[in-house]
Amino acid sequence: MWAEWKEIMPTDIIMPQMGESIVEGTITKWLKKPGDKVQRDEPLFEISTDKVDAEIPAPASGVLQEIKVTEGTTVGVNTIVGTIAVDGEAAATPAKASSAKPSDAKLEEKKPEERKTAPAPPADPSAPAPHKDEEEEETRSSPLVRKIAREHGVSLSQISGTGLGGRITKQDIMQFIENQGSQPARVERSEAPAVVPAQPAAATAVPRPSAPAPYPGDLVPMSNMRRLIAKHMIESRRTSAHVHCMYEVDFTRIVNLRNKHKAGFEQRHGARLTFMPFFVRAAVMALQQWPIINASIEGENIRYHRQINMGIAVALDWGLIVPVLKNAGDLNFLGLQRGISDLGERARTKKLKPEDVEGSTFTITNPGQFGAVFGLPIINQPNSAIMGVGGITKQPMVITDKDGNDSIAIRSVVHLTLGYDHRLIDGAVADQFMAQVKKNLETWSEEVG
Repeated sequence: MWAEWKEIMPTDIIMPQMGESIVEGTITKWLKKPGDKVQRDEPLFEISTDKVDAEIPAPASGVLQEIKVTEGTTVGVNTIVGTIAVDGEAAATPAKASSAKPSDAKLEEKKPEERKTAPAPPADPSAPAPHKDEEEEETRSSPLVRKIAREHGVSLSQISGTGLGGRITKQDIMQFIENQGSQPARVERSEAPAVVPAQPAAATAVPRPSAPAPYPGDLVPMSNMRRLIAKHMIESRRTSAHVHCMYEVDFTRIVNLRNKHKAGFEQRHGARLTFMPFFVRAAVMALQQWPIINASIEGENIRYHRQINMGIAVALDWGLIVPVLKNAGDLNFLGLQRGISDLGERARTKKLKPEDVEGSTFTITNPGQFGAVFGLPIINQPNSAIMGVGGITKQPMVITDKDGNDSIAIRSVVHLTLGYDHRLIDGAVADQFMAQVKKNLETWSEEVG
């Protein structure tokens, strides 16, 4: 009997840990509703973390029996967010389970009451919290939480954590800051641990759209990604001494080269030939000559990176993300094109992993794809420089031949902008680097595969 009951037990759906430093995630969207059939490894729900937005696959085939954590709710890793019942057993499972284990059914009935009376136990750990030293506080909070606390002058000893093992989550500290008061906030926190994943959170979490308001005048909260982008941009401005320089590049040679080879390239390699690998390759060759552009500041030291890890900004319908092409200096042109295409596709389909967005040493962003002549991009920390690619347009240019004669011709032109940290990179070095990028593009001679 026990074996039979065990076989039809529903499969728990848990919040995965998307990287070692990730301790929580926000469910942004359920792709199925209770009663829907699901297949193992089929996308089941979407989450947002400090690193990436990702689709999470179903752990088993069957029927989505229950959603325990609603959209917009943030929970710790390994939290059960739903269950999947064996196909055809969704209705029978609760009855069989209760008849085989009546004591379990009673426990389930008590859970809602326990949640209502749960505020008392979490209040106890909050009492000694003010006496914890800094080392203890670090064990119950992430670097992000501690940074938010420092920015707002908040002592973590005042906050009771609702995460695993009493960890203070980002939601805990943001709620405390919003309430801004020790006693009122303490009351809120004492009620939060059991209630957050339950009914009150569900009521407030559902109206959190990630898209703009459908009607002018509406006030909607930012999506998790938008909040992170805002935070990172402000931090970068505060950290780096931003300076920009812009170069005009005659891109005609590469435009003609791409037009000539793009059909055959796709047939041979099964990948579209885009302009981005040309810019990446030109930047890589220049970075190898000017390694200071690929370096970063660590305290009062300079870190010269062994590898060139190229961050490539990808515009999404719901925000912006910078996946990283690792060891770009070791890749040939075909490897660059395949790597860029792979990262872009996985970014748009929410298939990126945390390690795919970590470790960049230089970044390229492409506002020109939407028609911008050029942009003044903000540095992607902890990088020291970022190159912006403008739109490719046809313009009249003065051309000087080998005999020194000038003529006017219609050429394909692109404007490249370098944003750099003036604390580390001097203007002369930035200009020499960009002059080399310009030369690499205008005198391109490499095979494109």
